[in-house]
Amino acid sequence: MPIDIALDAMGSDKAPDPEIKGAILAARQLDVRVHLVGPEDLLRPKLRECLKGYSKHDRPAVFLVQASEWISMEDKAALAVRSKRDSSMRVGLKMVREGRAAGFVTAGNTGAAMATAKMVLGSLAGVDRPALATVLPTTVGRPCVLLDVGANVDSDPENLVQFAAMGYMYAKNVLGVANPRVGLLSIGEEESKGNALTRDTLPLLRERCLNFIGNVEGRDLYNGNADVVVCDGFVGNVAIKTTEGVVKLMTSGLRQSLKSTITSQVGALLSQKAFKAFKKTLDYTEYGGAPLLGVRGACVIGHGSSNDRAIYNGIRVVADYAGAEVNSGIEALLASKQQS
Repeated sequence: MPIDIALDAMGSDKAPDPEIKGAILAARQLDVRVHLVGPEDLLRPKLRECLKGYSKHDRPAVFLVQASEWISMEDKAALAVRSKRDSSMRVGLKMVREGRAAGFVTAGNTGAAMATAKMVLGSLAGVDRPALATVLPTTVGRPCVLLDVGANVDSDPENLVQFAAMGYMYAKNVLGVANPRVGLLSIGEEESKGNALTRDTLPLLRERCLNFIGNVEGRDLYNGNADVVVCDGFVGNVAIKTTEGVVKLMTSGLRQSLKSTITSQVGALLSQKAFKAFKKTLDYTEYGGAPLLGVRGACVIGHGSSNDRAIYNGIRVVADYAGAEVNSGIEALLASKQQS
């Protein structure tokens, strides 16, 4: 049976166009039914226009769910969550809580999405604070899960132990890593290196975390030495934003270099193909957004500048997440470690 996914149709910077196009793309290529959540009077004519070329028999499984309000990027998260009780975020997450959807995707206000998910879905047993994770490419071709990347600016050692369990189960059940290697992000591999948080967390992870490999450094995010890297949300957010900046610098510089050095038509075509493959490896739109781990449901938060390809991949990621029994695995893992 197709998986039902609720999609915040009013989340991205250019909503609802990327959401509608991404939903249609996902419904055509994945075994999903997508429910666009937002004001029907705004969405219906746009959806109808995008579906013009389809007959009744091949029409993608995209449906509308009414929500009279939405939370913008300019809204203060705490205030908007309390005041906009019929927002597209809240309505979509209620669908997950009530079992009408297996997962929820938004490219909207990150703070509001996290707060609404915590309020509507609640936290998993054994989880004090949900965490945002992101999947990074590595030089060995196997992805690395980094968390937290912004849900919790201040964390304590117990939070980081829980993040490790969440990341471990996501890497194992969704990414297919048999026994994920978990590292603690620090400024050196030696146990004495780091700040008070990392020094206090390391012995707890060594005692309670499956396949913990010790401290890792920033370069280990991309060289394949670890499958899961744990840090507090302040450090993780700085790391991921720095990565985005470096990627833009690299792709821009490489593009200019290729233009200035390639002269033959054949060489230009080959270089263009190689450049596109390289850019795709680093392109955030291919990774589908950040899963919010630790809540009772599958929730993925995408980039505000998401295009239809990014929305499609967000739906793909949340569908994989919903079908992989990640949350039950996290609860079981945390329960076993608390008893041991």
